[in-house]
Amino acid sequence: MSDPLTLVLVLLGVLALLGVAVIGFVMWRYRIPPRGLFAMGAAALYLISPIDLVPEAILGPLGLVDDAGVLAAVVLFVYKLVKARQILADSGIELRRPRRRSLREPDRS
Repeated sequence: MSDPLTLVLVLLGVLALLGVAVIGFVMWRYRIPPRGLFAMGAAALYLISPIDLVPEAILGPLGLVDDAGVLAAVVLFVYKLVKARQILADSGIELRRPRRRSLREPDRS
């Protein structure tokens, strides 16, 4: 562990694991819908992708602006999903996944 690069990589791994644990807890606690999970996954893929709208290789630190924008947009989107679900739950409306109807059940609409 005397190598500084190894120490930095271990710290980044621990921080990533902690981040995943926090995200998992929030998803379990607030029951984030699949579109929120999809948005978080797409943002993660964009952040690790070498293809960017504003490349860091050319603009240096200024190239991180698009990454920060994508991250902020997804955080805001998921926050609004969670708040909407929380408001509905507080008003007594429980959101559940729709149950599939069998072909033998009559249509009740």
